[in-house]
Amino acid sequence: MVSKMHHLFYLQTTDGSHDLGLMVSKFITFHLHPHHYPCSAISQYPKFSCLAPAPLFSTAKITKTKTTQNQIYHSFPRRWAILTPKASSGEAAKFDRFESDATLINDDLKPTTPCQRNYHWWGMAGHWIGLVIGVPAYYLAGSLVDLGMAWWQGIATVVAANLILIVPLVLTGYPGTKYGIPFPVLARSSFGIRGAHFPTLLSALVGCGWFGIESWIGGEAISLLLPKSIKQSSFAQFLPWLGTSPLQFACFMTFWVAQLAILWKGMNGIRDLEKYAAPILMVLTSILLIWAYVKAGGLGHMLSLSSRLSSSEFWSLFFPSLTANISFWAPVALNIPDFTRFARSQTDQIIGQAGLPIFMGAFTFVGLAATSSTKVIFGHLITNPIELLGEIGGFTTMILAIFGLSLATIMTNTAANVIAPANALVNLSPSKFTFRRGALLTALIGIAFQPWRLLKSSESFVYTWLVGYSALLGPIGGIVLADYYLIRRMKLSIKDLYSLSPYGAYYYSGGFNLAAVTALIVGILPVVPGFLQKVGILTSVSDAFVVIYNNAWFFSFFSAGLIYWILSSLRGKQNKPLPFDPLLPPAT
Repeated sequence: MVSKMHHLFYLQTTDGSHDLGLMVSKFITFHLHPHHYPCSAISQYPKFSCLAPAPLFSTAKITKTKTTQNQIYHSFPRRWAILTPKASSGEAAKFDRFESDATLINDDLKPTTPCQRNYHWWGMAGHWIGLVIGVPAYYLAGSLVDLGMAWWQGIATVVAANLILIVPLVLTGYPGTKYGIPFPVLARSSFGIRGAHFPTLLSALVGCGWFGIESWIGGEAISLLLPKSIKQSSFAQFLPWLGTSPLQFACFMTFWVAQLAILWKGMNGIRDLEKYAAPILMVLTSILLIWAYVKAGGLGHMLSLSSRLSSSEFWSLFFPSLTANISFWAPVALNIPDFTRFARSQTDQIIGQAGLPIFMGAFTFVGLAATSSTKVIFGHLITNPIELLGEIGGFTTMILAIFGLSLATIMTNTAANVIAPANALVNLSPSKFTFRRGALLTALIGIAFQPWRLLKSSESFVYTWLVGYSALLGPIGGIVLADYYLIRRMKLSIKDLYSLSPYGAYYYSGGFNLAAVTALIVGILPVVPGFLQKVGILTSVSDAFVVIYNNAWFFSFFSAGLIYWILSSLRGKQNKPLPFDPLLPPAT
């Protein structure tokens, strides 16, 4: 089938006058074969590749066929706008193209095509199971008991935090499914085309830290296989300047390199493994629970564990623990559009994510059961599962446990800790960064975080790392949601999200939305004194700052969102309705 499109390019001066307007018309012939246009495969999501219409974005410049037209066009100032071509028929309109800026788009940032949106709800649920079953979640559960909570108080805290988190999780995932865009592109709506680098890079920084933590855990698993002669050698002696022993650091780097080999090869094997990871991890978790039940003579000891805290002590511990548990998944919740953009429908993404509180509650129960059983079996509490495996011993147990730990660690690092930072770096410079390069830089920065220091105690993990970074991610989430639901009324202009035109809806002031930047700063600053006191830089701060820090995510999320809404409403300009122009049929 052959169709002709009549393209009209209207050149307009920056002051709005039309005296120098030039109408150039030409006919371009398209051969539209609806069954033979392959979708462009997204590098890190090969399983979403399939046949579909031709790409809807073009970064190539339009070729001028006449020299005179070429000369006339280039004689105008570069700031003049070129409006999107109009199609001459409804059928041709489906394949209407527009020129996106090459610095804002590549295959990793393009909206997903309809054929790529094949993520069912059970796939999303399996994805969350793979993330939940891991050492950090186990360690978090044990830390609450270690800090003095009763077993039921620990489970209630975890479930309450995840019930709260499910709200921003689903709300943030909604535009990802509707428009097929990742988080770095969604952030352009609120922070501006260039300002979006602020939230994406802050989120990427947290992802890099988590990559380091997960890699350290994998290194600890490797050390379990080492013979005692090596573990008792001088190579295993603690070095104060390093913060760990050369042996542990070498194990850490071994696991780090092993992950790099997988990431460098591509995401094909990881994506295929994702289908089987959830059931395998569920089986291994069940084995751990059965072991704890048999060895401890039942769960009576866990059920008899009472709180060691007074009423006032419990509430002073509850709120920072609640914040820490919300912060645990805050990086994934913020970047969830990176996943929901592949969902078949809004129903699939909502149902698939609704199980998170159930999954976390169940795994917390297993973690607490295993942790409390160690008091009966070994005479003291062991909150770290790696140490527990070392106490259990047995070659078969070691191999099985290391397989499970490696699977859980690789799945978490791939899905939760690499994709988001890599996409943020791609968004920073699509022409220079690919997913592979972004993943490599993520891994390198993960080393600089020195994860062995973050995991040295329950308090440093929960109240320094988790609560600390919630002050960075909380305000970003509040601003993004306030922009999409209160200011934009759930309508975005896809064309403007990929345009550097000064007339674009998201260009603001030189590409930066000062209202969003101001709200981000105001949301973070009040948490800083409490953080500095927690890490020992300040000896004492006002009680008000301590309260703010203990509730960092809540305070920064709502304060930044409210300030952004007020500033944007006063500005008034953003309240003008935008054209509802998704280039793809939105997933319902």
